[in-house]
Amino acid sequence: MIYFDHSATTPIHPEVSERMHEINQDHFANPSSVYKSGRKAKSLIEHARFQIAESIGAKSNQVCFCSGGTEANNQVLWTLVNQKDKHIIISAIEHPAISKVLERLKPFGVKASLVPVNRQGVLNTSILLDLIRDDTGLISIMLANNEIGVIQPIQKIIKQINKYNILFHTDAVQAIGKISVDVCDLGIDYMSLSAHKFYGPKGVGALFVKNRAEFDSFIVGGDQENGLRGGTENIAGIVGMGLAAELAVKNQEKCAMQLKSLEKHFLLKIRQSYPLVKHNTTNNIPGLISISFPGHKSDILMAKLDRANFAVSNGSACNTGNIKPSKVLKAIGLNDEINLSTLRISFGKDNTIEEVDELIKTLDNILN
Repeated sequence: MIYFDHSATTPIHPEVSERMHEINQDHFANPSSVYKSGRKAKSLIEHARFQIAESIGAKSNQVCFCSGGTEANNQVLWTLVNQKDKHIIISAIEHPAISKVLERLKPFGVKASLVPVNRQGVLNTSILLDLIRDDTGLISIMLANNEIGVIQPIQKIIKQINKYNILFHTDAVQAIGKISVDVCDLGIDYMSLSAHKFYGPKGVGALFVKNRAEFDSFIVGGDQENGLRGGTENIAGIVGMGLAAELAVKNQEKCAMQLKSLEKHFLLKIRQSYPLVKHNTTNNIPGLISISFPGHKSDILMAKLDRANFAVSNGSACNTGNIKPSKVLKAIGLNDEINLSTLRISFGKDNTIEEVDELIKTLDNILN
């Protein structure tokens, strides 16, 4: 199968897979144990913590490991329950791991305001400023969107809200390895990461916490992760994430150039073959394309592409088999007909021009 759905998940890097196998075989001891093999397991975790910190410009003691981006997002949002200021501001195109959590927090007095975005998916900073209240305790804006890839002007937002002294979180799950990410440059307080988005393993992620004194534990149990996340650590997964982050940042420039080249080639060729297509984003992370094919349902396109041995996604959320219009695409002004004719194609570092040409040829046959 030719795989073009890297925004959903990436194949694990061979070096990461090999290292994780080694960890599982040779370093399986509980890292909380005081004997030699336990201390070795603990040291492996701390090295991975250093690798993650290095990749985002943080200090090691500001990185907390967890099960993935969803848990990291939850951990940040649930801290509002114990805060005096329970109002949060988010964008209209946040991931469900943000927007759905806020529904669960309503009974605890947490209230949310949504900032609209323009047709390119960029939020309106003036409206965000107008939404700030005396009880606003948190702003959460994702760095790069998972459906349309748009990059938000986080630095600009931070500069404008600094005087309000409001904590700021960003979901950066889609960003690592594609664009430069530095927590100091961004000026944020919290940031969520997920290993399987940058050629690491599934089921492991990390949360950057600028000031731990202002943060509560979400998973309660033991005192692992300096008391911020109870439970025996996934040593192999954490080590795999650390190595994956190091490799992703090391090869970021080369990878981004490759993804941009594939993206440019695809858009040029598909417009020549099918001029009615609608490209839905600008200023997107490299390699992620949201593209609509008017008159063609995305679920049928995906099924036909699947039979032709291509893996792509669509711009809609699938709920128990019923395709529904994407809230993200609605937010950028797409009507339901165009919304439901949208594909998300996300290239990876190992894709080739020849594979992209095969996709274009197959799409051409399907569409015409």
